[in-house]
Amino acid sequence: MHGNLTRFQQRTRRIRNLKRGRHLTQLAIAILVVVAAVRHQVEKDSGAASVDALCPFGAMETLITWVTTGSLITKTHPSNLVLGLAVLVATLLVGNAFCGWICPFGAVQDALTWVRRKLRLPAITVPRGLDRALRWGRFVVLAVILYFSYVTASLWFADYDPYVALFGLHWLFEPDTPALWIGLSILAVVVVGSVLVERAWCRYLCPLGGVLSVLSRFSLLRIRRAPTTCTDCSLCDKACPVGIEPSKAAPMVSPDCIGCMDCVTTCPVRGALGVDAPVLLGTPIRIGASSEVESR
Repeated sequence: MHGNLTRFQQRTRRIRNLKRGRHLTQLAIAILVVVAAVRHQVEKDSGAASVDALCPFGAMETLITWVTTGSLITKTHPSNLVLGLAVLVATLLVGNAFCGWICPFGAVQDALTWVRRKLRLPAITVPRGLDRALRWGRFVVLAVILYFSYVTASLWFADYDPYVALFGLHWLFEPDTPALWIGLSILAVVVVGSVLVERAWCRYLCPLGGVLSVLSRFSLLRIRRAPTTCTDCSLCDKACPVGIEPSKAAPMVSPDCIGCMDCVTTCPVRGALGVDAPVLLGTPIRIGASSEVESR
């Protein structure tokens, strides 16, 4: 059956299968988080974990306090440190795949993009210069969070975090929670922004995304472009959900890559884009390289 398909049809199937696998993984993680949030709300006396304890960014928020005092800030849990370490190791191995495959808030933004396309709503293309400047916003948010988390010895960002506002389910079970409206207001702004600009939160504001973009520079596996093979068709740029330009990688793609692999499966030229493993005997091992040039 596979042999009867044209190369274009094979590429289309490959793109569809990868997207389906990624979105099913995102959905499964999101369901697990929602189930945990419901358990926490209805079984408070049982000590069921909250969504705060299931977020690897909690490791960053409590890290300075833990290193300097040996204790954790309020509302964090040793599970935050375990998850943070797991994401650190995963990022050093396979790059920032957490954002593209695991993060439930990233899944929400992908769902918003799907809705926008179904409704045929226009999207905003941010000019490259402005886009580069706005991406520094992640590090500004990170610095503010780390400072106030340390000086207050508390999970200071919880009242403002759109992830907690949505997945914490306080709006459903505890609508009278103090300052809930602040988080919901920020969530509303992020939702609107993510409809207009694909994955706007990930691109410009997510503090964990900022940390992972730095760590991914040291990843063992990264997407690499072969300039001598690439035909500059720019199809990979159009496929990227975070607005980077794999077609201009020289040779590694931007560390802002979220590892979704959409660019690799979309590329119609064999060897132009692929995931390079560590160099062995002077030759990089390429995983998931694109197929040869495909015709319709």
